[in-house]
Formats: sequence, structure tokens, C-alpha cells
Amino acid sequence: MLILGISGSPRPEKVSGTYRLVRRVLEATGLNYELVSLRKKHIGGCIACLGCAKDNVCKVEDDLAALREKIVTADAYVIGAPNYYSGLNALTHAFLERWFQFRHQEGNLLWGKLAVAVGVGGTQGHFPADDLERFLAYNFIETVAKVSAQGAASCYTCGYGDTCKVGIPYLLGGQEGQKFTEETIPDVEKDPACLQAAEEAGRLLAKRLTQGHDRNAVTARMQQAMMAKFSESA
Repeated sequence: MLILGISGSPRPEKVSGTYRLVRRVLEATGLNYELVSLRKKHIGGCIACLGCAKDNVCKVEDDLAALREKIVTADAYVIGAPNYYSGLNALTHAFLERWFQFRHQEGNLLWGKLAVAVGVGGTQGHFPADDLERFLAYNFIETVAKVSAQGAASCYTCGYGDTCKVGIPYLLGGQEGQKFTEETIPDVEKDPACLQAAEEAGRLLAKRLTQGHDRNAVTARMQQAMMAKFSESA
């Protein structure tokens, strides 16, 4: 059994709150996992060419091609993304757009699998976590838990955050001319509630996977939920 972890953060792994929080969830499962960072990968959005319609294989040649088999063979996913303008960042969005390749002709390669969605933002992380859940639902993947956290906004390291009056530190109640220290810069690993939520999510995912996980049953529930959602907007 293998869980695929995906970090959509462009930041280096050692400083990325998204990467570290995804890793925390994966470690808490106690199961085999692989963690892939999308950082520096070249993955474009879906170009609607429909080249994948016949065989459910995307024909766009970029770095997603090497990840396709990992996506298909994984039993579950832990996917994390940073908050950009109250939503997913472009790289993670493009990565998930390309999962359109799995949906043709009742393609069931991903149906009924499970996932944990992780969102990290300079203020809040629930926006990208909610977006991740929505993307996964289109492939009838159930998000069993969402973990959101406050990380370090770019304002803390841009060089102007201590004086900028529209930056995140100031808007969060800081003062002009404030000096940032290791203690005052937000970090997911210094937030006990966040870490507890990540570990609980990992344990829940492992429990669901190892105690009679029925992909057909999950698929049926997810299909019903999606059809209900479509009918509301019809």
C-alpha cells in the first residue's frame, strides 16, 4: 500500500510550510509513502486538446508525464498547496487540471480512492484546502480530512515587510518598523494545534485505508454527491 504525497509549493522544501505539513501527515499514517515536490517542475494547465479522450493518457509533454504512473498506482493521496489570492497557486492548479485525462469513457483509475487536503497561507489555509477537495471530488476521490494552517507570508522575507502598511504582518496587527525574529515569524511546526490536526488526519487516512476500504462504495457515495451538486446548479 502506497500513499502519494504532493507538495505544490514553489518554496524550497526546508522552508515550505506546505511541504513540511504534507510530510507530517504522511509520517502519521505509518504506511509506505512517497513525497513529491512540484517545485521547479514544468507543468502547464490543460489545453483542451482532447488528445487524452481515447486512452486516458495526456499527450502534453512536460513534467507531469513522469508523475502519471505514480498517480495511478497510489492507493491514496496527501496533497498540499499554498494560498494564493484565496485559492490554489497556479502550479498546483495546473497539476490538477491535467487529471482531466483520467475522466474519459468512465475511466475509473482513480475512482474511490482517499485523500487528505492540506492548505497553508499567510493568513489562512482553508481556501486552497477547499479547492483541493473540489478537484479531487471530480475524480470521485473522497477527502477524508482537511488540514489548514498559517505559515510565513512572503512579506516576512521580501525585505519590506517591516514597513509595508498593506503587507500581511501589518494587517495581522503588527506595527510599522517592527523587526521580525525566528520567534515572531509564523511556522507550521511551531503550531501545536496544526501539528495535531496533521497527525490526526494521517491516522484517520491510515485507518480508512487499512480497515476494509471499499473503493466501489466510496465511488458510489462520491458520484451521488457530485450529481446532487450539479443538480443544484442546473
